[in-house]
Amino acid sequence: MHKVELTLRAQHELDKLGRVEFERIVAVIRALEANPRPLGVRKLRGPIYRIRVGDWRIIYAVFDKDRLVIVGKIARRSEDTYNKVDRLF
Repeated sequence: MHKVELTLRAQHELDKLGRVEFERIVAVIRALEANPRPLGVRKLRGPIYRIRVGDWRIIYAVFDKDRLVIVGKIARRSEDTYNKVDRLF
């Protein structure tokens, strides 16, 4: 089992979501505890991954040594969704 943590940015983005989107995204984030690399995940670079939840993207980093997953960004897909992902962690 991995421990999942959210950055302040990710927490703020999560707090802004509507109820239905919030529940869908939280379910996926909780599932990352058991499997940080589920089916459909894409590796961006280094320890950074992204997973799709409808039109939303969850960008996170996996640190297997520490058994830690850090969610850095939750955003609707747009041209700048993946800009500066290295600076999130």
